Amino acid sequence: MSEAISVTITRQDKYKFLVDFGGTIPDAVADLPPPLGDAAGPSPEHLLAAAVANCMASSFVFAHAKFKEDPGPVTATVACQIGRNDNNRVRILGLSVDITLGVAPETLGHLDRTLAQFEEFCTVSQSVKAGIPLSVTVKAPDGRVLKQPA
Repeated sequence: MSEAISVTITRQDKYKFLVDFGGTIPDAVADLPPPLGDAAGPSPEHLLAAAVANCMASSFVFAHAKFKEDPGPVTATVACQIGRNDNNRVRILGLSVDITLGVAPETLGHLDRTLAQFEEFCTVSQSVKAGIPLSVTVKAPDGRVLKQPA
């Protein structure tokens, strides 16, 4: 399967851009934080982090759906570490994803199998991971860690 999507951004003011996803998807605004921008919308780093979190959570739900299980209202939080590289350029140095189940892990009969495979279903994180270190943690609603980086 090969597919192409197109996203167009158009500068509105300083570092504020209108993001046109095409089709029926509503437009969004992206902006840099001060002092360059006015933080009128998410920064490119926020958008990347959101894309990783959304794809990872969707892949987690998909992996459970394969076994006709529902992990409930899953939440995914991404911590995005930003710093300078060896050339003193600002870069994303790493991403950490925390996924929390919406149900008790004991209610999911195939949890071990989904934990072993769900990351492979995530198009965005697997693509990003090739260039940015990415770690993933999965937690139960009570905070127990079910999967953590090796």
